[in-house]
This record gives sequence, structure tokens and C-alpha cells, in this order.
Amino acid sequence: MENPAQQSLPTQSEKRLGIKTISAILPHRYPFLLVDKIIYLNLEENTIIGQKNVTINEQFFQGHFPGVPIMPGVLILEALAQTGGILVHQKGHTQKIAVLLNVNNAKFRKPVVPGDVLFLHATGIHFSQKGGRVHAKAMVNDQLAVEAEIGFALVDKEQL
Repeated sequence: MENPAQQSLPTQSEKRLGIKTISAILPHRYPFLLVDKIIYLNLEENTIIGQKNVTINEQFFQGHFPGVPIMPGVLILEALAQTGGILVHQKGHTQKIAVLLNVNNAKFRKPVVPGDVLFLHATGIHFSQKGGRVHAKAMVNDQLAVEAEIGFALVDKEQL
């Protein structure tokens, strides 16, 4: 498959989503909205790729290793979970919110620093009316930074 980040126009089975659509799907807001855009979404393949532009202006760099800024791994996992949550929503669970249930087999392979562009890949493993599970990985310059299996519970929006 061609690198989705380099594709120019999506096909009928593919979508792209901007920040307005992402903000309508996810309840997160600054500083916890960690997905800037969706550059690839194919519901037939259960695959989504989000993008996060990492800048030195991020609040967490003020206290996370000042002088040697590294994006906290837990925030990379959160960005991956948000991307997976968008996939769950797009799979038809529009009246529910995907809430983080668990993270399994997380591995941190490469530090993420200001100036990096994180490509947030999530592939659906299982979806049901109660929740779902995705295999997720964060890439920087075609190098694996983080990978994990992330589970979600689906909660009615009114319950939150």
C-alpha cells in the first residue's frame, strides 16, 4: 500500500477529517486534544491514521525534562487512544463516547521531541456495542516510536 501520508486525494472508501470534525467527535479540548487531523480513514479496512504536530509550545515541555524536551509517553498513548476513539465513532457508534478501558503491551521505542510529526496509526481488532480494541502505533519519520493494544468501553454521552 502507498504511504497514506503522501496520498493526494482519498478514494470513496477513504476519508480525511479536519479539526472541526474531530472536535465534534471527541469531548477533549486544549490542552488534551492531541489529534490535529485525520489524514487517512478506511472503514472497510478498519484503519485510521491521525497526525499530531509536536511543537515546543506544548505545555508539558515546560516540566517534562526541561532542557531536554521529550513528549511524555502517556500523552502519546492518549493521542493514539483518541485516534482509536475517532475510528470507533466512525464505525457507527455516534451516540456513545469511546472511553479508555485498558492499554496492553505498550512499548516505547523512540523519544518524541519538538519538531516531530507523529503519525498515529490504529487498526481495529474488535468492535461491539460495549466497546472495542485497536492495535495502535505512533510513527515519526517512518520509525516506530510507540506501539500498544488499546481497549475502549462505549459510554452513553448522557452518562458523562
